[in-house]
Amino acid sequence: MQTIRQPSALCDAIAALRGEGARIALVPTMGALHEGHIALVEAAKRAADKVVVSIFVNPTQFGPNEDLDQYPRREQADSRLLTEAGTDILWMPAVEAMYPDGFATSIHVAGITATHDGASRPTHFDGVATVVAKLFNQVRPDVALFGEKDYQQLCVIRRMTQDLDFDIAIQGVPTQRADDGLALSSRNIYLTEEERAKAVTLPRALGVAARDIARGGEVAAALEQARETLTKAGFDVDYVDIVEEDTFGPHNPEKPSRIIAAAKMGAARLIDNVVVEVRDDA
Repeated sequence: MQTIRQPSALCDAIAALRGEGARIALVPTMGALHEGHIALVEAAKRAADKVVVSIFVNPTQFGPNEDLDQYPRREQADSRLLTEAGTDILWMPAVEAMYPDGFATSIHVAGITATHDGASRPTHFDGVATVVAKLFNQVRPDVALFGEKDYQQLCVIRRMTQDLDFDIAIQGVPTQRADDGLALSSRNIYLTEEERAKAVTLPRALGVAARDIARGGEVAAALEQARETLTKAGFDVDYVDIVEEDTFGPHNPEKPSRIIAAAKMGAARLIDNVVVEVRDDA
């Protein structure tokens, strides 16, 4: 695996791969890798000839009171995992390489970023869209892979890719979970042992709500029950809602949908989502 830190060296490496006629996949990450990230790499290997993984803790997607300084950084361990997974290039730029002096451009994806995580973290998706657009221009991949756990982010990237005419296929990869169902996340390390035991309430409550709605239950009641369950478990609930799967717009009972949630347990803000199956008689 090549580890590259300078944009000029990355440009040369990508040009060499293009010269070989290789199909390139990109997996953007912020490091602190776990099995969920490795699932993205494995999917990327199936989708392309060569895999580029980026590790960049992007400061522009953190708010002023968020965990930028505390966000876990494990460069050596991450490099080892990616080597074992068969990654071809690790793109690991410094902040100065991504945002040099005088950098003054930001990408805003309107509409889809106005609600949920976009409302709770007002500058977050501008930072995400801007850094992903830069990564797309730097790596010029044929396909880019993102985890479905961050479902609003996935929808934002799809919208940006379409609107800005990036000739890149965006592939979502199903959420990877621990044996008890908790979605894998780099922020899970913030949980104490007691909090970790309670955190599994999040996917379980969403699963119950999804099954109730799929069976014809009243949507508002199912969502409210999920909120109450999470609150009783010790979560500080940000939102529990249901959205149309393809557009992240308002729920349409005749189309595929997802229940989405964000809630804080101790120092960890956790997000998750589950599919609501479309009823056969809908």
